[in-house]
Amino acid sequence: MAEQGLHQTQTQKLAIGPQMQQSLQILQAPTMELRQLVQQEISINPVLELEQPEISLQDTAPEDPEDDRELRELSQMDEEWRDYWSQSRAATPRREGDDERYRYVMDSIVAPTTLQEHLMEQLRMANVEPEMLRELVEFLIGNLNDAGFIQTSLEDLSLSHGLMLTDLEKAKGILITFDPVGVGAADLREALLIQMERLGKRQSLAYRLVEHHLDDLANKRYPLLSKKLAVPMEQISRASDFIGTLDPRPASRFAEMANQYVTPDVVCERQAGDWVAVMSNDDLPSLRISNAYKDMLAQPGAGEEVRNYIREKIRGGKFLIRSIHQRQQTIQKIAAEILKHQAEFLEKGTSFLRPLNMARVAEDVGVHETTVSRAIAGKYMATPHGVFELKYFFTQGVATESGEDLSNTSVKNAIAEIISAETARKPLSDDKITKMLNEKGIHVARRTVAKYREALGILPSHLRKSFS
Repeated sequence: MAEQGLHQTQTQKLAIGPQMQQSLQILQAPTMELRQLVQQEISINPVLELEQPEISLQDTAPEDPEDDRELRELSQMDEEWRDYWSQSRAATPRREGDDERYRYVMDSIVAPTTLQEHLMEQLRMANVEPEMLRELVEFLIGNLNDAGFIQTSLEDLSLSHGLMLTDLEKAKGILITFDPVGVGAADLREALLIQMERLGKRQSLAYRLVEHHLDDLANKRYPLLSKKLAVPMEQISRASDFIGTLDPRPASRFAEMANQYVTPDVVCERQAGDWVAVMSNDDLPSLRISNAYKDMLAQPGAGEEVRNYIREKIRGGKFLIRSIHQRQQTIQKIAAEILKHQAEFLEKGTSFLRPLNMARVAEDVGVHETTVSRAIAGKYMATPHGVFELKYFFTQGVATESGEDLSNTSVKNAIAEIISAETARKPLSDDKITKMLNEKGIHVARRTVAKYREALGILPSHLRKSFS
C-alpha cells in the first residue's frame, strides 16, 4: 500500500505581471479593440489625455532631483511620441479634399437595418386584424434565424407556448408575403417553392423537382430524374440552372457580416522603386501625459500622498503609451519583412505568393515567434491586389521541378484556374488535375488536390458536370 502523507515539492512557474499582460493585450488587439481599451484607460487614469497643443513647462519648479528626473523623462517621451506620429503620417501626406471626403464617408455611415426591423416595418404598414394575429406574426419574426427560416416547427411552438396551431399557420401565411421573398419558410425546400410561386412557376418542372426530388437534384442525379419523370436530361439541367438563380438564404443580406468592413493597419506603398510598409494611424488615438498633472507633481506644496498617487498614475500612463508605440513598431517591422519576402506577389499577384513561416520572420525581426503570432492577429494590410489579413502571407509550400517553392495558396489558385477552364460536360477529376499540375512542375498528391479543392468550396467532378 502506498504511503500517504504531506510532501513538499518545488516547481518553477512563469508569472506574468499585470503590466506585461496589458502589453500583450495591446499587441494582440485589433485597432478598433485597441481604441476601446485606450478609452477605458483614459476613463480610469486621470493623467492620460488625447494629445492637445503643447503647454510649456518652463515655469515649473521641481522640488527634488527625483521629480526633476521624472519630468525630464516625461518631456522626452512626449517628444519621441510626437516624432513617431509625425514621421508615420508624413509617409502619407494629406491631399486636397481629404477633409471633405472624410466628412462625406462619416456622414454616409448609417446603422445597418436588421431583418427583424425590416419585417416589423412591413408589419406596421400591413392591415393585419385582429390584434392577436398581428402579435403572432411579431412572435414568428422573433423566431427567425439568420437565413430567414422559422427555427422551430409551428407544432412545437404551439405546444411550448400554448398557442392555437391554426392561428400560427395564419400568421405564417402573412409573414411569407413579406420581403425578402422566402422569409418565414421552414427550410430550404419551402423557401425555394415560395420564391417560384411568387414568380408564377408553380406548374413548372423546376417546382416539381424541388417539391419531390430535391435530394436527387442536389446530387445531380440527372439520368435517374430523367427516367423517373420521363423528360430529357437537357430539360432537367435547364430547370436546375433556373433553381440556381433563386436565393437559398432569403435573409442573408441582413446578416451581420454583410455590414462589416476592415480598415487596414498597414498600407503597402511604392517609394523610390521599393515596396514600403506604412502604418495607418488614422484610427489610433494619440495619447500624452496631462501637463496639468506634471505641474502638480512639480509644485512644492503638494503632499506626499498626492505625489505618490500622481506618480503611480503617470507610470501606468507611460507604460500604456510605450506599449502602443512598441506595438506599432513591431507590426511595421513584421509587415516590412513580409514585403521583403513577398516581392513577387506584390508585382505579379496572388499566384506568386511564396511560402513563409513565422519562425523565419521572428528571427529577422529579432522577436519570439509567439510575438509574431500575437502581432498579426486580426491585423490587415492593403496591397496592390487587395486588403489581406497579415496571416494570409504565412503559408506552407510545395517544391517545383525548378527548385522554387510555391505556397499552398498559389497551388490552390492553380487548381482553381484549371477547373475554371474545364469543359462543363466533361469536368476534370482530381486524378486529371494532379497530372496537369505535375506537367507544370508542381508535384502534389491526389489527396492534396482533393483537400485544396474542398477548401476552395469546389464540388467533385461528378457534381460539377452539366448535362445541358
